[in-house]
Amino acid sequence: MKSVPRFAVVLCLLAGLVAIAVPPLLRARLSPSGVAPNASTSGEATTTAAPVVAPAHRPTAPALASTRRRPAGRRDELVAAPPPVAALAVPGGVVGGVVGGMPTQAPPPPALAAPRVAREADVDRSSPGLDAEAYDRVRDNPFLAASANPLSTFSVDVDTASYANVRRFLTRGQLPPKDAVRLEELLNYFRYDYAEPRGEAPFSVTTEAGPCPWMPGHRLVLVGLRGRSLAEDAVPPRRLTFLLDVSGSMDVPNKLPLLKHAMGLLVETLREQDRVAIVVYAGSSGLVLPPTSGDRKAEIRDALVSLEAGGSTAGGAGIQLAYRVAEDMFLPGGVNRVVLATDGDFNVGVTSLGDLSRLIEEKRRTGVFLSVLGFGEGNLKDSTMEMLADRGNGNYSYVDDLAEARKVLVSEAGGTLVTIAKDVKVQVEMNPGRVAAYRLLGYENRLLRAEDFADDGKDAGEIGAGHTVTALYEIVPNGVATSLPGVEPLRYQEPAAPTRAAASDELLTVKLRYKEPEGETSRLLSATVRDGEAPRPSESLRFAAAVAEFGLLLRDSEHRGEATWAQVRDLAEGARGRDAGGYRAAFLDLVRRAEALAAPRQAAIR
Repeated sequence: MKSVPRFAVVLCLLAGLVAIAVPPLLRARLSPSGVAPNASTSGEATTTAAPVVAPAHRPTAPALASTRRRPAGRRDELVAAPPPVAALAVPGGVVGGVVGGMPTQAPPPPALAAPRVAREADVDRSSPGLDAEAYDRVRDNPFLAASANPLSTFSVDVDTASYANVRRFLTRGQLPPKDAVRLEELLNYFRYDYAEPRGEAPFSVTTEAGPCPWMPGHRLVLVGLRGRSLAEDAVPPRRLTFLLDVSGSMDVPNKLPLLKHAMGLLVETLREQDRVAIVVYAGSSGLVLPPTSGDRKAEIRDALVSLEAGGSTAGGAGIQLAYRVAEDMFLPGGVNRVVLATDGDFNVGVTSLGDLSRLIEEKRRTGVFLSVLGFGEGNLKDSTMEMLADRGNGNYSYVDDLAEARKVLVSEAGGTLVTIAKDVKVQVEMNPGRVAAYRLLGYENRLLRAEDFADDGKDAGEIGAGHTVTALYEIVPNGVATSLPGVEPLRYQEPAAPTRAAASDELLTVKLRYKEPEGETSRLLSATVRDGEAPRPSESLRFAAAVAEFGLLLRDSEHRGEATWAQVRDLAEGARGRDAGGYRAAFLDLVRRAEALAAPRQAAIR
């Protein structure tokens, strides 16, 4: 019997190994679920952070999108998916909201590409870092001596972008950069139970004093404004120019695809008397949709469906064209606004921020305001978008998912798009007979000189219909030790002497100036806060204090005192109230996420 060649033995062994290994691989490839039969199909990601509790306003969009939900309790994230096979047209309906009318079998309008809901495991955590994101430096307001600095003056701010952006970081398992945390925008993301305005003033003023949770012995003073709400039939006709960034940097699921769905939600709220135009910009800019009546929704949807990303970002040219279109359809007494949707990455064309700023300031004087919607991550130019909205008498919102788009463009569209008061300024005078020192929480980039308060030529913030604005002061009462640096004695004048009012029980006086949306002369309001506390602080003050303490911890502020995550949770839990929309419950979940992410840093410090 002849011996078997050695190479034949090797071939036989290799064939046996192939026979063992190949069938399971084929079964995995052919499995309908896309995973091996013995693998887990739960879709859960392994993470130490607590899951986000999705608020009750989680949207569905039958006319524009079909979604596949992640497991309960997780916030939806959008990624690309095929369009639905069929959809029903619902006349008179608001997509994802209160639907009116009966479904029909008529052919549906062209649907935007539907998103699917991503699991946390789908999020690409290996993508490039966030080094290209741009945030302006925020330096916490210091404590000031009331005797030397009795006046605190600032412009109101109704932007909410910082809160949604912070949520984006925490949801993806990261603490946000300190400069991405702006306390005033965290506070103003939420609605508070302030009284509806009465009389001629377009907003009410609420004040309250209470204990400071993170610094025993200090006090918190709340100043709250609530804009007058408008019924749907009282909203003036809208003239909206959508300025949409379709550059190559927008070609990811949470940018242009999400932007198109967000605009689709707004389209569903348009009325016959409204007009809308769409301008896009990339390597060049162009008019995709000329001014079109709001009841021609199919044409507007078609224009949105046609958008594709590509090219570099000529933002300056796009803004110039958008303003020309807005001026052509300008309506006196109407809502005339450009809505810019972008990641803020202007990299070609007229990109000088000075030139853009001057152009936007010039156009706002004609009555055309600018609102900005930020999208995406990785190259988010937060500081640029905030600046543009400020210059344009508008607001800046960050849209991290479809739920936020619904909040900004549907639920709170009045506040986002309808201005009821402009150039709103606040000036607080401290009584040095009661206050040793104070500091304003947040509003660092909204501070004004004392002289600016009465200067009607000085630009300030706007308040929209139904908006609430909240500011908090941390007060050091007289008799409580402070360590403020002193000032050398003056050579040419004596320090100001206190008046009789300094001996009263007044803690401080709040003054406000505002103009009508088309006015040029300001009006004055004032309110006095007396030195006393209610037996129990209101729900509004307690929840605002929780949000402020949350921001102090995220910023690792030198003024955080004895702040703790547990105290934030207790305050917020006890002040949830009715919580329409579930926003306060979702905030509590973010607190738990932040606490888990901050634990290693705190352990390292100890």
